[in-house]
Amino acid sequence: MKTLNDFNFKGKKALIRVDFNVPLNNEFVVTDETRIRAAKPTIIKVLEDGGSCVLMSHLGRPKGAQEEYSLKHIVSTVSQIIGVEVKFVENCVGEAAEKAVAQLEDGEVLLLENLRFHDEETAGDTHFAAQLAKLGDIYVNDAFGTAHRAHASTAIIAENFPDNKCFGLLLATEIESINKVMDTGESPVTAILGGAKVSSKITIIDNILDKIDHLIIGGGMTFTFIKAQGGNIGNSLVEDDKLDLAREIMEQAKAKNVIIHLPVDAVVADAFENQANTQVVEVAQIPDGWMGLDVGPKTQEKFAEVIGLSKTILWNGPLGVFEMPNFAKGTIALGDAIAEATKQGAFSLVGGGDSVAAVKQFGFEDKVSYVSTGGGAMLESLEGKTLPGIAAILA
Repeated sequence: MKTLNDFNFKGKKALIRVDFNVPLNNEFVVTDETRIRAAKPTIIKVLEDGGSCVLMSHLGRPKGAQEEYSLKHIVSTVSQIIGVEVKFVENCVGEAAEKAVAQLEDGEVLLLENLRFHDEETAGDTHFAAQLAKLGDIYVNDAFGTAHRAHASTAIIAENFPDNKCFGLLLATEIESINKVMDTGESPVTAILGGAKVSSKITIIDNILDKIDHLIIGGGMTFTFIKAQGGNIGNSLVEDDKLDLAREIMEQAKAKNVIIHLPVDAVVADAFENQANTQVVEVAQIPDGWMGLDVGPKTQEKFAEVIGLSKTILWNGPLGVFEMPNFAKGTIALGDAIAEATKQGAFSLVGGGDSVAAVKQFGFEDKVSYVSTGGGAMLESLEGKTLPGIAAILA
C-alpha cells in the first residue's frame, strides 16, 4: 500500500483529491471544518518536502456551474487552517487551470473549482480524468468520503499515474482503522449497530458476524428484533416485513458464537417530541400508544459491561433519538463506556453520519481511537465491498 510517505515531493506538484464537501451557512461560511482539518497533515507533508499542492474537491450536488456551490467560498477557511495563503482558479480543467498550475511555485497551494461543475466528473469520464491528470506529477487520493464512488477524480484518474499514485495520510489511516476492526482486531471484538432500520444494516451484519464476538443492537432497529421474539412494542418504529430476517440474524449469530445484546428496558414516550410524557418500561412490554425513543438505565449498565470487556469496538449508529435531549442519555452513556474502554487500551472506531454527529455533539471526539470522515464509504467498507477509489491506488 503506497502512501504519501513513500514519496519525496521536492520540486513536484502533488495533485490531491481532498474531501472539502463541507457545510456552509447562508453567508457561505464553513460551519464544520472537520474535513478540511483532516486533510491538513497530507498538505503540510508535501509543502515541507519542498513541493506544491493542487487540491481538487467537489461541494454539494450542483447542476452545472452554480455560484452557491463554488469552492471560492471556502478559500479563506482553507488558508487559515493550512497556514498558507491558498490560491484559487475558477475551473478545474482547461486553459485557466493549466495556466494557474504552471505558475504555481514550490511551497504554494492551489484550489481548483468544484469538480462537479462538470458532469464528466460523476460519469467517470476518461478524457476529463486525463485533463485533470495534466495538473500534477503525483496523484494523491486523500478523500475517504468519496472513495466508494468511481468518479473521474477518485478512481479513473489513477490510470494516468501508473507509478506515481498513493494514499494521503488521512485515507491511509481510514483503511488501517477499518482493517483493525475487520481483520486484525484484538478479541473480544464488539460491534454496536444503532439507527432506525435493520434493512439498512443487513449487509454490514452479514459481513461482520464472522469477525466479531459481540453485537450490540440499539436505536429503532431494536423493535424489529423485539417484535420478532414476540414482544409488545406499542407504537415503536418497526419493519414488519423484516421480522423473519431478524430471526435469521439471531440464528446466524448463535451458529457463529456471536452474542447478540438487545436492550432490556426502554424510555418510552406518548409522542415523538422532546417534551412528551415518558416512562421507563421493559423493552418487550411497551404499552399501546407509547413508543421507544431511548434505551433505559438497565440497558445502559448492561451495554457498558460488554464494552468494558472489549478490546476492539466498532460504533455505528446511536441508541436513541439523541437529537432530543430527553432521549440522548443512552447514547451519551454508550459514549462514556467506549471512552473508558479506549482509555483502558481498547481500539475504538466510530463511523456513519449519526454516530459521528453524536460523538461531536457530546464531546467524545478525542476520547475514542478514531472517528471516520466518510459515511457511505465507511459503511461500504464494513459491508465488505471494494471501494473504487482505494482499488485504483492499489492497482
